[in-house]
Amino acid sequence: MSYLLQSLADQQLKANLPTLHVGDIVKVHNRIVEGASERVQMFQGTIIALKEAGPATSITVRKTGAHGVGVERVFRVHSPRVETVEVLRHSKVRRAKLYFLRNRVGKKARLKQVRR
Repeated sequence: MSYLLQSLADQQLKANLPTLHVGDIVKVHNRIVEGASERVQMFQGTIIALKEAGPATSITVRKTGAHGVGVERVFRVHSPRVETVEVLRHSKVRRAKLYFLRNRVGKKARLKQVRR
């Protein structure tokens, strides 16, 4: 029975995803349905948490919105609602979760860039 579930889970995985790491600055293209119309909305921010669980893999992306208010969204990476994930920049981090960025504002919230 688990073989059947595993094969169904493997069919849901996207093949064209980049390798994602905590600290990366990404642009997530998310499909939004409003009534009968559908559009793609982009959300750009830093990955502060990454949970790898096969088809349920999720990333938590944080950005600073209007008036310095922090906005976090959790995206299921293999969801049909998520079209693409672009990695714009890599950062050097020494932690698995970057929750400390929630308490930082402005230049203190920056991470050191790494060229790969």
